[in-house]
Amino acid sequence: MAMTKWGRKETVIWPPHSPIYTYGAVFIAVVLTGLFLYCRFSFGNTLLQRFYTPIYIRSSVASALGVSRRDNYRMLMVGARGIPPRLATNADVTGGETLQPGGKSIPLALSRHALQSGYVLLYLGPEQSYTDVSLSAYLKSAVYAGDGLLDLYKLPLLFGLASLAIQLPFSIAKDVRRRRELRYGRRLKGPEMMTPKEFNGRVAGDGIGIKTDGMTAMIRIPERAEAQHVQIIGDTGAGKTAIMLQILRQIKTRGDSAIVYDPAREFVQRFYDPKNGDVILNPLDKRCPYWGPAEELRRRSEAKAVAVSLFQPPQDKKGEFFIESPQKIFAFLMAYGPTPEELVKWMSDPQEIDRRLKGTEHAHLIDPKAEHQRAGVLGSLGLVADSLRLLPKKGDGNGEWSATEWAETRQGWIFITSLPAEREALRPLQSLWIDLLVLRLLNEPKNGQKRAWFVIDELASLQKLPQLHTAITENRKSRNPVILGFQGKAQLEYLYGHLAEVMLSQPATSIWLKTKEPSAGEWVSKFIGKVEIERLRETHFDGSRAGRNFALDRQIEPLVMESEISGLPDLHAYMKYENYVTRFSFPYFEMPVVASDFDLRDTPEDKLPYDPKNIGAPKSQPRPLEIKPEPNVPTPPQRKAPRTATEIPQRETELETNVNAQQSLNLRG
Repeated sequence: MAMTKWGRKETVIWPPHSPIYTYGAVFIAVVLTGLFLYCRFSFGNTLLQRFYTPIYIRSSVASALGVSRRDNYRMLMVGARGIPPRLATNADVTGGETLQPGGKSIPLALSRHALQSGYVLLYLGPEQSYTDVSLSAYLKSAVYAGDGLLDLYKLPLLFGLASLAIQLPFSIAKDVRRRRELRYGRRLKGPEMMTPKEFNGRVAGDGIGIKTDGMTAMIRIPERAEAQHVQIIGDTGAGKTAIMLQILRQIKTRGDSAIVYDPAREFVQRFYDPKNGDVILNPLDKRCPYWGPAEELRRRSEAKAVAVSLFQPPQDKKGEFFIESPQKIFAFLMAYGPTPEELVKWMSDPQEIDRRLKGTEHAHLIDPKAEHQRAGVLGSLGLVADSLRLLPKKGDGNGEWSATEWAETRQGWIFITSLPAEREALRPLQSLWIDLLVLRLLNEPKNGQKRAWFVIDELASLQKLPQLHTAITENRKSRNPVILGFQGKAQLEYLYGHLAEVMLSQPATSIWLKTKEPSAGEWVSKFIGKVEIERLRETHFDGSRAGRNFALDRQIEPLVMESEISGLPDLHAYMKYENYVTRFSFPYFEMPVVASDFDLRDTPEDKLPYDPKNIGAPKSQPRPLEIKPEPNVPTPPQRKAPRTATEIPQRETELETNVNAQQSLNLRG
């Protein structure tokens, strides 16, 4: 609505600044109070009390104010011929109408009691002067049975006040929220920030939850969203482990199975129980069972998936030939059904590999005539030998284990652990185990099979998992949830390249803790989303006619800024499900340690050939340490000393070529 005044256009602002919800509550309370008073008046008073109510109010108010005055009133009388008239009582009247001289009527009639007493007339007496105090006292005793006005209508007034008291907390809260919206902006579109309690009310989750501070109930997501995966992002020490501990406790309570990648060995200490069939996959731990890659195969075509998991291409995509070629050779060797010990022996003997590849399409990959190509392929092929060499031999491990068989029974939990010093050597095996389990659990579960949870902490400490992308995008059908924990987007982009964006967009539930990486904070802010805000903009101006001008302004801005992510305290987080976002803090539950985090296995292959504490000490029978050349890299052929000056530059060039080739192999390793 607009009007023109003194040549300037004024705008009537809507919505108004006043507390309209509180005003509305007062209005409703007044209406309800009037309704209660009407009910009391209509159904709680006698006919004569209703008739005298205006006179009683008038005289009582004057009496209560202490005003001693006289006023003229007409009172209701009964009479008959030969009987002196008197003031009517409650027993003298009943419902009906009585005509009066002049055509007016009284909404009352003589009762049977009055008629039996000989009265035949019911009429309004002439105006007489009465003292308000005296008249009020008479009506109170003779008509209202000793009840004053407050006594008569106290209960309806209390009901009215109660209705106002019930409404005020809600109306005041709405007015405060509305004033805040007018000042800071009102959300129109986009994600919605809410408290944990509001989040629970809107999401109505019945699945996995997180215990928060200041709230008895847990923040829960719907059970149907569990198989759509969860990602937890935050710096070291921000609280990822605390959240995962809560999730694992609930998985344990449900009786579900779990595959836990535990590089810090915190989960194995609190959940490992060999009585339940739990397994620790760490070749350096004596609790690790025997495992061989050949035992996992059910068809020859599956050998390529095993080889791809073990041999990963570099990120710059240079030298792919020296990754794909070992993949093909390794997959071919797997067809012989070797044990890990036999695989290591073959990889240490190029002649054995030549013999097995002779006459196949893979023989040209290690052609002796192409020295550099052969050296590169054999060098890459031997990269996994160090990992396979650490595996326990058949009969030496803690029983036998197979990912393929476990995927059928799903008995117990699987813990994949490592020590920081050995993590680099075990990384290919750890990645292969996770990939195999993902591959075997992609099928829809059979009747009676438990749900299997993948809980992967510090995802970036693994090498690229070729099957992880498949697990996140297709694992919903198998209803096996994936819980991913990592520190930032850059870590996954380094491993997975452009696929990282797709992988990070798949989980239905995201939890963000403190991350100080600027690009990660910016990405989190974008991931949470932007919101369209409507604000009331007020402009003050001075001049001959000072005043204010108002306008509604709409802006689009991030719901959570990147500085809010980087500035989060520890054990504080944002969580987003669909378009609902909440911020919460959570406690750290100290769980009892029930198992050892690491139990060293005596591994001869991992022992040093010398005593590190006595290097350089004199010995009774000194014996030079025999240094063997790398078995996977052929020794360069011996050449004769140059006889002429023209041969020296040529030989230097050849030596430089050999050194560069060896350095290239070391870099790829």
